[in-house]
Amino acid sequence: MNSRMLKQFNQVYENDALKAAVYGASPTGIVVMLYEGAIKALITASIAMEAKRFDEKARMISKAMDIIEGLRIALDLDVASDAAVNLNELYLYMKTRLGKASLKNDTEMLLEVRHLLETILPAWQQLDRTVGTTHVSGSVTEA
Repeated sequence: MNSRMLKQFNQVYENDALKAAVYGASPTGIVVMLYEGAIKALITASIAMEAKRFDEKARMISKAMDIIEGLRIALDLDVASDAAVNLNELYLYMKTRLGKASLKNDTEMLLEVRHLLETILPAWQQLDRTVGTTHVSGSVTEA
């Protein structure tokens, strides 16, 4: 597991049970949990925004931005794969949109970022399932 990703995850999540799940998860499993956490934070931020609970809105948007930044810094841009470069740009875009959403109290911008995360999440979930079925006790099995 990428140590920067683990550090970022620990900063975002302080729940001991969740930390235990993280330490037992594969790297792609952690990415899935991060996506799910960001989506959950955006749902909560949207509800808080509509209820005019701006302190909660700000906290949840900040949490989502921290998660997205953690995902971004965990990318291996030294390899410069198209996927990593595209994800980097997408994560930067998401953070920009979340900043604007927070300033303007715009639930549509929150929803836009949430939909982007929800669109990508199934690919990570599938990858995590594939990795889990092709590796058993450190040895590679037939897929």
